[in-house]
Amino acid sequence: MARTSDLIRRLESNIAQVLVGKPEVIRLAVIGLLARGHLLIEDVPGVGKTTLAAALARSIGGGFQRIQFTSDMLPSDILGVTVYQPDRGEFVFKPGPLFTNIVLADEINRTTPKTQSSLLEAMNEAQVSLDHSTFPLPRPFMVLATQNPLEYEGTHALPESQLDRFLLRIRIGYPQAADEKAILRGGVTAAESLGPVLTAADVLELQEQVERVRIDEAVLDYLMALVAATRTAPLLRLGVSPRGSLALLRAARARALADERDFLVPDDLKALAVPALAHRVLLRAAPGGDVDGDAIIGAIAEATPVPR
Repeated sequence: MARTSDLIRRLESNIAQVLVGKPEVIRLAVIGLLARGHLLIEDVPGVGKTTLAAALARSIGGGFQRIQFTSDMLPSDILGVTVYQPDRGEFVFKPGPLFTNIVLADEINRTTPKTQSSLLEAMNEAQVSLDHSTFPLPRPFMVLATQNPLEYEGTHALPESQLDRFLLRIRIGYPQAADEKAILRGGVTAAESLGPVLTAADVLELQEQVERVRIDEAVLDYLMALVAATRTAPLLRLGVSPRGSLALLRAARARALADERDFLVPDDLKALAVPALAHRVLLRAAPGGDVDGDAIIGAIAEATPVPR
């Protein structure tokens, strides 16, 4: 456990050199990586979404690709294409930018549903199927997708099936005044200058350890109670699916490991209920005004009795 804690602390500290004042955001990104998950980052431009993805990739010595999604982008622009090579007399697959360790899918909601859906297999199974052939993606593999929650002109909302593939939805937010002053003074390390503090093998080892984190029967019942409450909540049209239950469990196991434990406690589930579940539910129209999925899931997490 000492080696595990050291690896995770090194990773978080390295990213913190470029994303200052955001330890909670960094922890959630690391949880996503350790749980073999993907992140959806909803926030306004310029708060560090690209910086977070680049810093994560450089910290593990992995490959990094930023894909700017646009309305005219095709699935082949992401996945790659099969081309005929006359000198070899055969078709050869030319991999697209998706074939790397960390992918930043920038403004994913600006491309068409057809192109969005081309990511589903990659995010779910870490592979790409094309022309009757299957091509595995590098390990570890993680997608960090961004979208602006305020500007919707010319965008295509992510369908529920796509949202369900993201382990967590997070927001970075504006920096505190002291942190922003440090950024303005140039006292923050650039992501490009970061060196690796972990290897890909280290990450894979940590991911395997996450799967061995234990969960007691009482804590498992608490997880089921949280999920069941979303399915009967009057302000929700659609509650959390079994895929969502598994996602919360995976994320909670990664949080426990990051907190130097090989077992789950209810707080692991409670702390991750909103980022792991709020994007998986459908809301009803509220007679008194807008409803907020984060607030509803947060209220459910507070109201669900914690096992003693």
